[in-house]
Amino acid sequence: MRIISGTHKGKIITPDKNFKARPTTDFAKENLFNVLNNYIDIEDASILDLFAGTGSISYEFASRGAGKIISIELNYNHYAFIKKTAAQLGFKNMTIFKTDVFIACKKLNGTTFDIIFADPPYNLEKINEIPAAIFNNDLLAPDGIAIIEHPGTVDFSSEPNFFEHRQYGSVNFSIFKRQ
Repeated sequence: MRIISGTHKGKIITPDKNFKARPTTDFAKENLFNVLNNYIDIEDASILDLFAGTGSISYEFASRGAGKIISIELNYNHYAFIKKTAAQLGFKNMTIFKTDVFIACKKLNGTTFDIIFADPPYNLEKINEIPAAIFNNDLLAPDGIAIIEHPGTVDFSSEPNFFEHRQYGSVNFSIFKRQ
């Protein structure tokens, strides 16, 4: 996995071979950030990265000048990897919490973010509850954007605040905005 753009453009990050996370492909990540650049200014934006996994998306935001990044990851090995890598890369604006995403959303209630990205495990039983966790806890800023990466078998189009769906190969993104 590599950082696509910004101050650390081209930096390759290699997690341990035993790593269980499925990082967003470089192809999908590049397309996602092209879409984001059309909707919102990433520089100085506040970011919430749910199910951070390898930290790939958080590093990308940090490299592109985001102001504040909060990464949530439950798996201890993944959390430790993100924390170590962020320090090695000098990303002082990243804060990583080892906790359940749904608990974190409740604790962050009322703290708003310009961009929220969620990349849950595709087999997560509560995957359909992610939009509610974001919007019921008032986490998205008024002009913010939330993106959920998900398998093609999941359809968020009937959810309140759903804005659009994008597909890049086998990767699906549902995009949400405040209505």
